[in-house]
Amino acid sequence: MAATTDLLFPWDDTYLVRIGIIDKQHRTLINFLNEFHGAAIQGHSDEQIDGILSKFVQYGRVHIKLEETLMERHQYPDYAIHKGEHDSLAHAVLDLRSRFRRNEIGLTIEVMHFLKDWLAEHILRADKKYATYLNAKGVR
Repeated sequence: MAATTDLLFPWDDTYLVRIGIIDKQHRTLINFLNEFHGAAIQGHSDEQIDGILSKFVQYGRVHIKLEETLMERHQYPDYAIHKGEHDSLAHAVLDLRSRFRRNEIGLTIEVMHFLKDWLAEHILRADKKYATYLNAKGVR
């Protein structure tokens, strides 16, 4: 395992939303990004990198479904806005993966930083907002 300073996206408790399963899933998504970054900078094959990206996409779908289910169940007032952000990211990531598979783009450091920055900003802004709402309804 790489040292924390070698990670693209080191975890720290500022990313906690105080909903156990969501925090666990956020850590897993961050771990996938770090694995993806490590494989890319270590020169792993396109097939290996695509495999990691595919795991990130699949797990991201599971995570998004859970978040959206919780928001719907508890009638989160900004659900439509939050879902729109999820839909936008999902479209961007699927487009990146498709273009990578067609050899139209490489998965560069810039792409990895885009994913990291989007996820970090989304957790700190949008997820923390719905988490405050859900925490007040007793969701932990």
